[in-house]
Amino acid sequence: MLKGQNFRVLLFDETAVKMKVVAMATNCTININNNVDNTNTKDDVGMFDMPTVISHGWSVQVESLNVLDTARFLNGIKNSSQFDLMWDVVDDSDNQTITGDYTGREGHAYLTDCTFAWNNRENSVKNLTFMGCEELKTVSTAIPSEVISSGILTKGQFVRLFLAPDATTTPANVIAYAQQLQLHIAVQMESVTTKDTTGTFDLQAPSGISYDITSTARVSGNDSITSLVGGSGLLEQETNAINGTIVKWQIANVSGANNRTKGSVLVSGKALVQSLQINSQNRQAVTYTANMQGYGEYTVGA
Repeated sequence: MLKGQNFRVLLFDETAVKMKVVAMATNCTININNNVDNTNTKDDVGMFDMPTVISHGWSVQVESLNVLDTARFLNGIKNSSQFDLMWDVVDDSDNQTITGDYTGREGHAYLTDCTFAWNNRENSVKNLTFMGCEELKTVSTAIPSEVISSGILTKGQFVRLFLAPDATTTPANVIAYAQQLQLHIAVQMESVTTKDTTGTFDLQAPSGISYDITSTARVSGNDSITSLVGGSGLLEQETNAINGTIVKWQIANVSGANNRTKGSVLVSGKALVQSLQINSQNRQAVTYTANMQGYGEYTVGA
């Protein structure tokens, strides 16, 4: 019986000129869909439908504990890059080498949905969804693949959100008493198929990009704050929400006292608070969740 660790999604690595598995993957889901139309006419006897295929589409979803390649996927979305993607059975000696048993398929796809979650005392995770933009092809046994070494797990408390009070100042204040952080990017797609298009696959292309940041934090905590880095809390988020203030933000690696010393910046941009929810349950710590909508494009890295 084939186990999930031996059926994997691979992406083309231009540097190595080889296919590589999505490292540290925990799940993948592949969908091949047929758009059908009912062809019943008055000539047909009975009441049963007789569907026929109008077009094909496909998508791939992958979850992984490797978030060290954040820049690759954020740049891929921003630049509307096509990814050379495939899936196939892999050898159980390393769970990475393509066996070429002819069950696999390959094709080009756009990354249309991407979520990174950096939550406190949890392993960080990414969730990627690719939408096929051309027909699928049978995988050739001649496709070279490369085995990669295991990555490093990233604990969520070492990646934090920094905010500025406005749209011009460099973000300097970390979200105080933070618990959860999520960055989500979505790409709007449209069909670009015309009568000149051969075959039955529905060709897709990007038409828009949006993103949002969700941050959950306690209103106050019992931590002893020794770091000199200032904190942004509920008061600042309430003010931003009520005033509709557009602010600068950065998501960065952190270290040092109270995990507040900013290191390398992963991604930055501008945003406004779209919604703010304060949760106050009896005999439980009060928390709040801010959902910030991206304003304009984001910048990968510093």
